[in-house]
Amino acid sequence: MAGVSDVKVACVQMDVLHCRKQENLGKALHMALEAVRKGAEIIVLPEVFSTGFCYEYFDHAAETLPSPLLENLACFSEANDCILMGSVIEKVASEEISNSGKLGNSENSTLSDSSNSSFYYNLGFCFESGALAGNYRKTHPFKNENQYFSRGNSIKPIILKKQNLKIGFQICYELRFPEIARKLTLAGSDFLVTTAAFPNPRSEHWKILAKARAIENQIPHIACNRTGSAPDCTYFGNSMIIDAWGEVKANAGNKECVIVYDLDLSEKADIRKSIPVFEDRRTELY
Repeated sequence: MAGVSDVKVACVQMDVLHCRKQENLGKALHMALEAVRKGAEIIVLPEVFSTGFCYEYFDHAAETLPSPLLENLACFSEANDCILMGSVIEKVASEEISNSGKLGNSENSTLSDSSNSSFYYNLGFCFESGALAGNYRKTHPFKNENQYFSRGNSIKPIILKKQNLKIGFQICYELRFPEIARKLTLAGSDFLVTTAAFPNPRSEHWKILAKARAIENQIPHIACNRTGSAPDCTYFGNSMIIDAWGEVKANAGNKECVIVYDLDLSEKADIRKSIPVFEDRRTELY
């Protein structure tokens, strides 16, 4: 799909206050507005930005669609004519799962809340000028996340209609699975987005993996991590905007801030001609 040649993108690197939904929402929208004022067209928030991994108040932390919090994000996206992305905790009634093959995974029925027959997902969202362009339920929860979250069962790009672009969207731990980024790239993604809560002491892993996903797929990568602390860990930030060569064009360091960069989406075609990775793949062998 042919799209625009360049797009100004932003990462909102924020300290997510544990279980404090309204404060986090207010902070996120304030920082997103700063990004808009800097000219950003696509704004990425951290993983579960509204609550963190608020397991002790999990039901309260979760959003049931339609959700006032997500409606706030949609209104911001519409008012500022921008794309807004990130993830939240989602609660889905079991009857919605059974009525749609697109929702949930029947193998994860043990993860439901037996008292109200609900499933929970780490839900990635993408609003384009107020409309929900698409969502993505995290397919690879990390360690104890599996005790709380069901797994999504679909990996495909999100299509931006106004921008005429495809976004390859993944969440945190999924950075360690090169198959995900490769599948999204082969499906025509124009760039990758990772929303994350990647903790200490794995900052070098984050930096290397985020760059590797861009280099091996010859595609820009917006990697947005949180900073600050949670009850059980701390976060190093280092949100990055990476071009299709794998060069870091903006790095947020470890403080709360907004980084913005004008990505050239046309350069990936020249890079792929220079180093023809996709032409040289031996798909009959792997």
